[in-house]
Amino acid sequence: MADRVKPGEVKKVVLAYSGGLDTSVILRWLQQTYRCEVVTFTADLGQGEELEPAREKAELLGVRAIFIDDLREEFVRDFVFPMFRANALYEGQYLLGTSIARPLIAKRQIEIARQTGADAVAHGATGKGNDQVRFELSYYALAPDIKVIAPWREWDLTSRSKLIEFAEAHQIPVAKDKRGEAPFSTDGNLLHTSSEGKVLEDPWEEVPDYVYSRTDNPEDAPDTPEIITIDFERGDGVALNGEGMSPATLLTRLNELGKRHGIGRLDLVENRFVGMKSRGMYETPGGTIYHLAHRGIEQLTLDRGAAHLKDELAPRYAELIYNGFWFSPEREILQAAIDHSQEKVTGTVRLKLYKGGVYVIGRKSPYSLYSEKVVTFEDDQGAYDQRDAAGFIKLNALRLRLLGRRDR
Repeated sequence: MADRVKPGEVKKVVLAYSGGLDTSVILRWLQQTYRCEVVTFTADLGQGEELEPAREKAELLGVRAIFIDDLREEFVRDFVFPMFRANALYEGQYLLGTSIARPLIAKRQIEIARQTGADAVAHGATGKGNDQVRFELSYYALAPDIKVIAPWREWDLTSRSKLIEFAEAHQIPVAKDKRGEAPFSTDGNLLHTSSEGKVLEDPWEEVPDYVYSRTDNPEDAPDTPEIITIDFERGDGVALNGEGMSPATLLTRLNELGKRHGIGRLDLVENRFVGMKSRGMYETPGGTIYHLAHRGIEQLTLDRGAAHLKDELAPRYAELIYNGFWFSPEREILQAAIDHSQEKVTGTVRLKLYKGGVYVIGRKSPYSLYSEKVVTFEDDQGAYDQRDAAGFIKLNALRLRLLGRRDR
């Protein structure tokens, strides 16, 4: 399974293709090295880029089967929202924007491979990062016998200048801003944009302003707070300010709000699955708002035992996604438990957006477990007998008292 695929062993390969310099070089390299037909697949995950140039460049490079698919709704409905039901944060902070996109891209690649009769798939992830693991674990889970080609682990094009030299030698158009060293690399989708490398590699240096693309500077954000509401049904967002929306539309609108108010910036040094630490800058404007809103509605509707168990499961769930195990039985088991917990997670959350901050300022639900009658500091008219607490405390203190007497 992990053995390198040899030239002559592949008849047709489906390449995850962005149309950028790296994957365009990979396309030509695959044609030359493996002497096989290349099918390109470009996914619209809401990265905000024009995708037709990818089609034109693929045609220029002699590709006959070109797939460009709008996967935005499937991405948010079937991947992002299930993940947010879990309140998943990797290492307590990262909302997993890149991680959650990879299994969907891999899934569609395998579908196209079956549709076109391809016997191999290829990706443009480097041998140092997490994405190679995420792509390939997904490929093998969905198609155990598929051949996988990872050019960055095979070729000798080890620098940006060598890629450009190869491109120019093979009549591959190179965008002018790609000449020379790029200041940093980015990856984006409807959930987030990540930036890594070059100017970000020293974790002591502050992220330069020009790196940010999805969020306005919080210092320049409006001086007046904005109040919004998000409606949830069974753990999923369904409306913004009372207006019903599809999953992708809701996240898009939240992104616009988050951008304006400078919400969702994260400077993180994380532990990659392959073993090294890396420093990245993530912008997740709409996802940050949504995450806090979801926790807000759970505060009303989840029992303490369920809520605390979910909080214990969330780091494990997040790690599975980060490490590429979306299509694993353990992730599916956790998902089933999480989805069961969401049956009564329905209601409305009111939030204040202000200069990089998101604040839950109100929540209501037809399934609320909050009882003002029980919790009030005023006369509860017998709803709660405070004398019951004495026995409760004594029983919980029993083992502590026994320990204290022994160890005095």
